[in-house]
Amino acid sequence: MDTAIVIGAGMVGLSTAWHLQEHGVEVTVIDRTGVAAGASWGNAGYLAPAKTIPLADPSVWTYGPRALIDPDAAVHVPLRWDPELVGFLARFIAHGTMRAWHRTMAALAPINAIALEAFDELAGGGVGAPTHEGPFVIGFTDQAQGAKYLDEVRRVRGHGLEVEVARLDAADTGTLAPILSDAVTTAYRVDGQRYIEPGPFVDALGDAVRARGAAMRTGQAVTEVGDGVVLDTGERLTADAVVVATGAWMPELARPLGVRMRVQAGRGYSFSVATDRPIPHPVYLPTQRVACTPYQGRLRIAGTMEFLAPDEPPRQRRIQAMANQVDGLFRGVDLADRRDEWVGSRPVTPDGLPLVGATAADGVYVAGGHGMWGMVLGPATGKLLAKQIVTGEIDSVLVPFDPLR
Repeated sequence: MDTAIVIGAGMVGLSTAWHLQEHGVEVTVIDRTGVAAGASWGNAGYLAPAKTIPLADPSVWTYGPRALIDPDAAVHVPLRWDPELVGFLARFIAHGTMRAWHRTMAALAPINAIALEAFDELAGGGVGAPTHEGPFVIGFTDQAQGAKYLDEVRRVRGHGLEVEVARLDAADTGTLAPILSDAVTTAYRVDGQRYIEPGPFVDALGDAVRARGAAMRTGQAVTEVGDGVVLDTGERLTADAVVVATGAWMPELARPLGVRMRVQAGRGYSFSVATDRPIPHPVYLPTQRVACTPYQGRLRIAGTMEFLAPDEPPRQRRIQAMANQVDGLFRGVDLADRRDEWVGSRPVTPDGLPLVGATAADGVYVAGGHGMWGMVLGPATGKLLAKQIVTGEIDSVLVPFDPLR
């Protein structure tokens, strides 16, 4: 194995490229837009294995109907006829059982357990962007919501993952999360997790891959994959291996390679706001499905799940809906001073598991379908896939993620 082409310059693709270089492989990275241009730039940047859990659970039967009729709901499905989306939603909802939740969690737990170590390996190898320690503050407007969260924590612990959770009193909540208003009556701190500024981190990873000799070809789209790749210019490039890591756009290239599992764009939005004091730690509001992170002297507010095509234009109504959801839960936050408004498409699979491994085409692999967890699981994914590409050995962690399942 001497050469490889990686299509996609987000966290997953660049992590795979970096680890292929660790094996001495000469890498070319191709992206139709640029580094961190997809779902990597504007997300919350949570590196939180404790909350890297299946998206579908029994609550889907409660919020599902609202997602269809309320365009401002945290999860929204547009009322339009789209046979492929209908098929995806039917399969996604079918996984909304506790039995399916545990089956998916059992498959995610092994890669969750090594996720943070993989970031340390990148740092040790010269990736010049930091990760930041928590704690994370988890807030609720009533105790019943908090009790549901603790039940989720117990289930995650049952799969062998450490989750350090402690109840906060009002004074500690005010110290750790001064943005929370008195409407947030129940709060917990979660330790052992980290966060990053995602755009700068992925940029630094791209710089490291380039500095180690990779050819970075941005502004070019791949139209065909097989014996090498064909670009939209008509140019053909060849390599010993090709990796498709194009996020929500994966089906365009992967379906002809035998990857039949649906990948649906679950679009998330974010923006940053001014605060009247520095925000020391991330804050997560599970009921509102809103994640807040310190971001370059401001507060990034990220959230929502919108099932639309990845290239559709952003909808300002979704930004306003997020602001409405947190209005009254914050103090000292200027929700009208919004900057850095962004939409990005997360690649969601109906069974909640990534697609990582070999396709039906010889020498061609895919890496994606992580849903909301591509940021935290990207480096570990890249490490394990690079090992498979170079040695032919499939790590047991990757077995449940077979893209031909």
